[in-house]
Amino acid sequence: MNAIHSNLATGRWFELSLYEQMGNIGTEIGRVIRAKKTNNEPALANAVDRTLDLFDLTISDPKRLKQLKEIVRAREIFTDSLSKNPVYGSSLEDIDKYFLSFARAARINT
Repeated sequence: MNAIHSNLATGRWFELSLYEQMGNIGTEIGRVIRAKKTNNEPALANAVDRTLDLFDLTISDPKRLKQLKEIVRAREIFTDSLSKNPVYGSSLEDIDKYFLSFARAARINT
């Protein structure tokens, strides 16, 4: 699979802290929400792809072994929230709130 964020996939992503990685995923989730609200299907598809790409980069980060279960679960809940019949009942807005805490922590810790 080719990474959408190819410049990050070459190593830059793995230099970021967990807060920064998760905060960036949250930024993409915000783009998903905006595209969905405006019914912009091409932008929605692109934002979803970018979000999944960042999830996958984070999952592949060797430093994330201790957090892997939570990251994989967050990805699962994100994809579930996009389905027609979500199992977990989480909305994109709920997920956005979860990731906002990482963005705040990244800002404090940098």
